[in-house]
Parts: sequence; structure tokens; C-alpha cells
Amino acid sequence: MSVLERFSLAGRVAVVTGASSGIGARVAVDLAGAGATLVLAARRPDRLERVAEEIRALGGDCAAVVADVSVREDCERVAAEAAQRFGAIDVLVNNAGVASAVPALRETEEEFRAVVDLNLVGTFFMSQACASRMPRGSSIVNIASALALTTAGLPQAAYSSSKAGVLGLTRDLAQQWTGRRGIRVNAIAPGSFRTEMTGTYDESYESYLVEHRVLAGRLGEAHELSGAVLFLASDAAAYVTGVVLPVDGGLLVT
Repeated sequence: MSVLERFSLAGRVAVVTGASSGIGARVAVDLAGAGATLVLAARRPDRLERVAEEIRALGGDCAAVVADVSVREDCERVAAEAAQRFGAIDVLVNNAGVASAVPALRETEEEFRAVVDLNLVGTFFMSQACASRMPRGSSIVNIASALALTTAGLPQAAYSSSKAGVLGLTRDLAQQWTGRRGIRVNAIAPGSFRTEMTGTYDESYESYLVEHRVLAGRLGEAHELSGAVLFLASDAAAYVTGVVLPVDGGLLVT
């Protein structure tokens, strides 16, 4: 098998959560470009269908399932539909998430729990639902955050805590499932990317990051994360499990 063939996802079925916009949508389209059949999951049906149409227009096969990953039954439904329609699940990209920036003394219990439920509990629910339908050689890629490993000037207790939890979950699922089930589990820690989520931040904050924290001198673009996801999802990373791969333009160095 050539080097390029090891990066191919031809014949694989990939589930991507949070696939209706931003990084999730870009990752889904690019995995389809690498040959994967896609199952897209997100809460916004209209935007989800637009991504599905883009993949089909490129010649890919995909299904779109409206789901909230913080609801266990929704996760089970996504996994069941993927397996029923396409036979198995070879790749799971746990991308669904929400950011928040609220001072800790003003953050309510409901606000804190909502972030943790979606970012951390949802990652666990989806992993649990898919694992029993994943053959040996499969891969789970969890999208965490560089803020699981550092701070970046905003008050983000709920978000940082939830993403740090994703890293702990990644390590533990890797130790449980890699040897026993043949499922590799890894995480990516993105820095600041230009997405719908970060578009709500003040321009002065973006300038601070670019000038003082990000060695690359700019925010990342969604397509720049796809290569890392493809690597961890493919046979090119067959001996990689339990790791955290930063894709942050040098944020963690500063």
C-alpha cells in the first residue's frame, strides 16, 4: 500500500457531528473527498441538508440525521441509522460543541451545564453509541480545544473545563477500546479558527490573539483542520491512539 493509499477512506463510513456549519461541515466535505461515505448529524436541519447536498454534488454518498448529541437517544438513533443504512461505522468525528465566555461569578448553573452537556457528555454519548457498531481498525477523533491546555484571555470556565474533560475521556476510551475492540481514539486541540462560533468575538480580541499569541500571525481556516482529522481517521495513523494533536498555529508555544 502506497503512502497516499494509507490516507484513503474509500469504502469507509464516517459519522461527523456538528456537521451543519464551520469546522464540522468542512471536515465532512473533505472526508467525503477522501472517499468516505458520510453520516451527518446536527441540530439545524436546513443547514445540515445544505452540507449533504454539497457532498452529493461532488459525487459522494451521505445521510443527514437531525440530532442533539446531549440527548442519549438522539446519539443512539444516529448510530443505528448509520449502521442500518451503510452496514457499519468506521470513523466517528465528535465535533459538535458550543463555546461560551461568561465570568465565573456570573455564570449560572444552567449555562455551565449546557456547555458541559453538549461538549463533554455528548462526546461520550456518541462514542458509546457508535463503538458497538465499529469494526476493528476503526477510529474516533474527538475535537477538543487548545483551551483544554492553556488560557487565552477570555473567561471560559465551562468551555475550558468541558474540553479538558474531552482529553481525559479520549485517553480513557483509548485504553479501554484500542486493544480490546481495535478502535483507536484520539483528540485534536484546535486553536482559534475562523468559524461561525468565533465570529461572535470582539475584533480587539482577535487582534490580541493574532499579534501576541498565535505564531502563525492569523486565525486558522476550517480546511486547515481537515488534514489532521483525515490523518487520525485513516490507516496512516494505524499506530496512533490516545494522543492529543494541537492544530493551533503555535498558540500553545506562547
